Amino acid sequence: MPSNPRWVRRPEGSTWGDFGADDQLGRLNLLTPAKVRQGIAEVREGKTFCLSLPLDRPGGKALNPRRGPPVLSPTGPAEKPRWNQCLCHDEAGLLDVACDDKVEIALQYSTQWDALVHVGAMFDADGDGVPEPVYYNGFRAGTDVPNASQAAASGRAFGALKLGIENAAAHGVQGRGVLVGLFGRFGETRRFVGYDDLMAVLDADRVEVEPGDILCLYTGFADVVMRMDGAPDPAVLANACAVLDGRDARLLHWITDSQIAAIAADNYAVEGLPARAFTGGANAAMPLHHHCLFKLGLPLGELWWFEALAAHLHATGRNRFLLTAPPLRLPGAAGSPVTPIATV
Repeated sequence: MPSNPRWVRRPEGSTWGDFGADDQLGRLNLLTPAKVRQGIAEVREGKTFCLSLPLDRPGGKALNPRRGPPVLSPTGPAEKPRWNQCLCHDEAGLLDVACDDKVEIALQYSTQWDALVHVGAMFDADGDGVPEPVYYNGFRAGTDVPNASQAAASGRAFGALKLGIENAAAHGVQGRGVLVGLFGRFGETRRFVGYDDLMAVLDADRVEVEPGDILCLYTGFADVVMRMDGAPDPAVLANACAVLDGRDARLLHWITDSQIAAIAADNYAVEGLPARAFTGGANAAMPLHHHCLFKLGLPLGELWWFEALAAHLHATGRNRFLLTAPPLRLPGAAGSPVTPIATV
């Protein structure tokens, strides 16, 4: 087991320390130059697909009451907003008409990446029998990830000092995407997809997933969201389309053994929430997030929009493509909007 100054124990089956004592990238380390070249080799037509929802979708707070749609407003004072501002009012003879704006945004409202700091766990990394709140690779809540009150007291800007989304942005998120069509098998009916279901779809559609690939799951959920035109029905969305079963141990083992670099899905949370009930012991409320973000350092993408790409790949008998999906380089953030581009 790799030595590490922050922990003497690591979670069973985790990759803590495997990429280095201070690693903050996790499985994104598998997006090597060779893997990028594999993605580029999938480009035959030069045709591109935007995989992002409009950032004001799904609309409302149907999926998460803590996250609302972005609010745009002009910069400048209220009495002189920088919107359709004619500069000739400031200096005679100027022709310019200017617009300048700002946004208040929940970073994980729409199409997004989760940073590795998004979900940690109570875990006895010290080996003293007392669990403490830690994140991937043993980074600590309260020090590596200061509380909001600690940041305010120190005069430091709010945000994580380790594992923020800026690490993924600086590394670059580009490589070979592999699309798996769960929608074609299960339609719009809610289904918890475990290992057997996933393997059946991979076999039937002749999909090969290799180390370093970015696994993309097309469930149809984003298509349902877009049909609701900004007024989502929570009851419909709660029962719509396939979700991964985070309690399926064989599925989690496959994610580990497959050596995929990341998972992106068109649904909310990638996994089914609330997760299936568990019996006995301590368990995570979000078991797939726990396994991927906390144990493996494997980023999760949510609410991507695969409809047009899926149709094109199906028509051409393909499932691989070049995926370019950098998050915002926003230091300390637990997630980021993303506008992924697929090139075929």
